[in-house]
Amino acid sequence: MKIDTFISLAGAPHGMMPGLTVVLIVIAAVVFCAIGFVIGMIYRKKVAEKAIGDATEEAKRIVSNALNEAETKKREAILEARDEIHRERQEHEKELKDRRAEVQRQERRVIQKEETIDKRTAALEKKEDQLEKKLRDAQARLDEVEALKKSQFEMLEKISGLTREQAKEYILQQLQGELDHEKAVRIMDYRQQVRDESDALAREIIASAIQRCAADSVAEATVSVVDLPNDEMKGRIIGREGRNIRTLESVTGVDLIIDDTPETITVSSFDPVRREIARITIEKLISDGRIHPARIEEMYEKARREVDTAIRQAGERAVIEAGVNGINGELVKLLGRLKYRTSYGQNVLNHSLEVSYLAGLMAAELGADVKTAKRAGLLHDIGKALDHELEGTHIALGVEYAKKYKEKEEVLHAIEAHHGDVEAKTVVAVLVQAADAISAARPGARRENLQNYIKRLEQLEEISTSFPGVERSFAIQAGREVRIMVKPEKVSDDQMVILARDVARKIEAEMEYPGQIKVHIIRESRVFDTAK
Repeated sequence: MKIDTFISLAGAPHGMMPGLTVVLIVIAAVVFCAIGFVIGMIYRKKVAEKAIGDATEEAKRIVSNALNEAETKKREAILEARDEIHRERQEHEKELKDRRAEVQRQERRVIQKEETIDKRTAALEKKEDQLEKKLRDAQARLDEVEALKKSQFEMLEKISGLTREQAKEYILQQLQGELDHEKAVRIMDYRQQVRDESDALAREIIASAIQRCAADSVAEATVSVVDLPNDEMKGRIIGREGRNIRTLESVTGVDLIIDDTPETITVSSFDPVRREIARITIEKLISDGRIHPARIEEMYEKARREVDTAIRQAGERAVIEAGVNGINGELVKLLGRLKYRTSYGQNVLNHSLEVSYLAGLMAAELGADVKTAKRAGLLHDIGKALDHELEGTHIALGVEYAKKYKEKEEVLHAIEAHHGDVEAKTVVAVLVQAADAISAARPGARRENLQNYIKRLEQLEEISTSFPGVERSFAIQAGREVRIMVKPEKVSDDQMVILARDVARKIEAEMEYPGQIKVHIIRESRVFDTAK
């Protein structure tokens, strides 16, 4: 229907204003939309009701199928459970049957064992009766023997005039004398055999090594002396109110001794490296002429660098001279420090080189490892470069630092055993021990102070007189020999051999000494009478 017709039907004039026309058009559009919406809702409701009906029928069908399926599975599960129960019942009955059979077998075995035990018990009772009878017979015979033995002892006591205890003591004394004699003879035989076989070869090897190693012996001092151009220089070194000497001692760590000795100053320190640095510092100050605290510190630094360079060069020179390669640089520096270290007046670096030479020469004579022997000999006293600064013996420090810088186990063992603190287990360790003793013990190599020397002699005589039967002892040959006077009524000729061996072993265990000590036993019997 056209809009104009609609307007005419509403009773409006054909020539109505445009605004009213628009309103009518809007109203008509709204009416048509409402009608369309209502029709749509009715259609959707019908579609939804149909979908709900279809879903309800489908749900009923699914529930029915699920119930049927559940019933079927229930019947199947019941059947399976019945089959499982039947199978387990059969297995249980079979196991029960087997156990009953096993129990019956065990019962039969127990019965058989009981029968066997009864038979053995009867046999044992019979044997016990027989044994008791034999024991009674044996006791009767023993009593008879004891009575006979007692009568024989009484007869022997009457014949000999000795009691039983006296006769036993006499026999034991005779046996002890024979045993002492036998031990002494065997010890002397073995000792002579060892000497015959080893002395000649050892002397030849050692003599050859010493002859080929001609090292000089120079006694080193523990103090350094600095020469002055004149005595006026002492005052300049002391400085105003002692400020220069205090700075020197503080910076260098040494003691300066300025006394009445003309044109000399003594530098004293337990550390030889510090002493050397101080000596060079003072010489540089004297040469320069300008002596004041700032200049002292400057010269000290220069001297320290010079000594460090000298230490490194000395270590490298020692390694080259010994013919040893591959030593860690830090160990080379420690070797260089030994140049300024002394032991009983002997320079330790020279001593280490000498031990290296001797150990290498003896190793070559014996067919041992020459390189390892020389290396161990060179490094055996490396700990003496550290014992002024660190706690511990030079052996323990040497082993620790050699291990730290990857030295071989043979070298470590030789360092550890070179003073006999542990038993030498390798040829190289024994050679280093021998070379160390040769280098330290030969005349002029070392010196010791009077107090230590007297103490060692007193200890030697004390050890020698601690044994029973010793009357007096005398340490002679600067402690290289001890002569022991024994009481002849208490020590026999055969016991002298055993006594000498025991004294030597105790000296080895309790004393420290260079070289060897000879133990000389003297037994003297004197008889006096007077003619009237």
